[in-house]
Amino acid sequence: MTYNLSLEEENKEIAKRYKGLLKGAYQTFTDADKKEIRKAFDIALEAHSTQRRKTGEPYIFHPIAVAKIVAYEIGLDTTSIVAALLHDVVEDTDYTLEDIERLFGENVARIVNGLTKISHLKKDQDASIQAENFRKMLLTLNDDVRVILIKIADRLHNMQTMDAMPADKQIKISSETLYIYAPLAHRLGLYNIKSELENLGLKYTEPDVYIDIANKVTQSKEEQKIYIDSFSNIIKETLDKEGFQYTIKGRRKSIYSIRKKMLSQGVTYDEIYDKFAIRIIYKSTIKKEKFDAWKIYSIVTDHFRPNPNRLRDWISQPKSTGYESLHITVMGPKGKWVEVQIRSERMDEIAEKGYAAHYKYKNQNERETGLDDWLNKIKESLENPNASAIDFVEDFKLNLYAKEIFIFTPNGDLKALPKHATALDFAFSIHTQVGMSCRGAKINGKLKPISQELFSGDQVEIITSKNQKPNIGWLDFVVTARARARIKNALKEDQKRIAEEGKEILTRKLKHLKITLNEKVINELVVYFKLKTSLELFYRMGNGSIENNQLKDFIAKRNNAFVSFFKNRIRRTPAKPENIDKDEVIVEYDSLVFGAEEEHLEYKMSQCCNPIPGDKVFGFITINDGIKVHKKDCPNAISLQANYAYRILSAKWIDSDNQEFKAILKLYGVDHVGIVNEITQIISRSMNVDIHNLNISSNNGIFEGSITVSVKNKSQLQKLSDAIKKIEGIDKVDRINKH
Repeated sequence: MTYNLSLEEENKEIAKRYKGLLKGAYQTFTDADKKEIRKAFDIALEAHSTQRRKTGEPYIFHPIAVAKIVAYEIGLDTTSIVAALLHDVVEDTDYTLEDIERLFGENVARIVNGLTKISHLKKDQDASIQAENFRKMLLTLNDDVRVILIKIADRLHNMQTMDAMPADKQIKISSETLYIYAPLAHRLGLYNIKSELENLGLKYTEPDVYIDIANKVTQSKEEQKIYIDSFSNIIKETLDKEGFQYTIKGRRKSIYSIRKKMLSQGVTYDEIYDKFAIRIIYKSTIKKEKFDAWKIYSIVTDHFRPNPNRLRDWISQPKSTGYESLHITVMGPKGKWVEVQIRSERMDEIAEKGYAAHYKYKNQNERETGLDDWLNKIKESLENPNASAIDFVEDFKLNLYAKEIFIFTPNGDLKALPKHATALDFAFSIHTQVGMSCRGAKINGKLKPISQELFSGDQVEIITSKNQKPNIGWLDFVVTARARARIKNALKEDQKRIAEEGKEILTRKLKHLKITLNEKVINELVVYFKLKTSLELFYRMGNGSIENNQLKDFIAKRNNAFVSFFKNRIRRTPAKPENIDKDEVIVEYDSLVFGAEEEHLEYKMSQCCNPIPGDKVFGFITINDGIKVHKKDCPNAISLQANYAYRILSAKWIDSDNQEFKAILKLYGVDHVGIVNEITQIISRSMNVDIHNLNISSNNGIFEGSITVSVKNKSQLQKLSDAIKKIEGIDKVDRINKH
């Protein structure tokens, strides 16, 4: 939509938006608050007066919108609203941090400084720029958690107004959002914002999928409303009779979570049964709310049969985000399973506003929600500044979306850990030293190994030994960021010590062979032994992996007449190995072009998603392996786009008539005589496609199978899939990415 307001209309719109900010706030403002907010607004308006957004709108629209999200959707206080209005002032205008502190005090200045630090990051060529940004942003948690909350609001508004951006920027920003900001919002209890960030992320990373699901959701809206009304009418009479004051409303699953479920369960939109939940929100006092929740549970289950495996009690033991609610799945009208969420108005407020509402109720309700514990855990995971940015962010992300289990200590205290945590994770959660010397565990009184997975309700006692020390195998079974960071640190220290000894050994051995160890020789050795760093070289010398005869071979080749040829060959892209798997061979003809210039470059097909001509793809420049081509919906795409946007190349197919590609189809259906014959006839005769492998098994009349075929492009594969679906008895045909 083109922006075309006159100056007078623009001023009216700015005034209207400012009033909307005050009107929609979660907190109530005193006159002093309003005065402070007005002062911040006036300064932001004046500071940004000459700036415009890419849409053509005045820049001030952005800080007002961010402040409104902060005030209304996150529910923060005056300090945060002021900081949100001023969040770009130091970065983009002549105002300094000292000016902000003089005018608004130390708190506002600290938050604005945190936000400015995030925006002013220098490019680091040796590591992922985006990961470095994320690390520095997360480090600001040590100063004030409100920095992150305002940054999430800033990102939400940028995502809401991204249509004017170029497509590559849209994909980069959306990938970052899905990779780090949405999980952060989730972990801080901002569920509405998390859902909106995920939906907008999907809108730009997979626009066709987003539009398709959005249309289907819109079409089924009326049908869902009728269903919710029919459910409500059945229980209303009993709830009224018991004197409850309540509201019943439906909550649709987000487009992103529907897409996630379709992928994880391999089902279509129509096959997902729980596309919405019914929420019962009741008035209660802090003392009575738990009792009332179970009373409403009893009323619901009197009318509808519950699924005993789907009861989730987040009231007795709240999530570490502060989330409290009772979830049950019942068989509703028309024989449909439906999730019912039961929560008090206070619980609902915490679920909607997250951190801010938790903070508001904290003094009134002594129950520890675990959010402060979580923030402390984050600070612990920030203690390791030496980790590479990518490792840091990956480890940090481990705990963001994790489902929780609750473990008892020997004294009966309760500890929250992510699902799939092991005895070793539990040991590190108690204390780093307990983890480092953990030898085993008694789980419910029985002796178990440190790799034993824990389950909610287990009581765990850790057994330690002075002689125990971490080894690299521990990383295979720990899941918490804390444990991984501590183990990696210990291993690095060990590696450094061995490497120092290795360097001395290497110096001595080379001296004996009449060679002085210098940087040039070290580089030659690193290349010769196909290593990445000098540390690896020294470490291998220290632990005895590199033997004397290998060193002598290196010296012989170094003195050989072919040394210059050898060096040149190393510098160039490595030659193709002769016996490489057919699917990984560099494509011999020009079917794929890269970048705005549409250049023909050498590339390999990535085996994680196995793209074929016609798939939407992009190129990723690897360190040692040239360009790897991934599908845009590859499981690794979001991580690559978010962490290494500067290594992404746009790519498109221009000719796919000459070469064949392997694809695997998975079939499901009802078995009958001759079905295999029908399938093979359609593939061989009708489609003129070669079958490489056919594997079908039947079990009590139901069959499933996989067929590997050669196809020229995606449209040919789609036609084949459609033709097989028409065979009587075939229920579903899916394409499998991985060989």
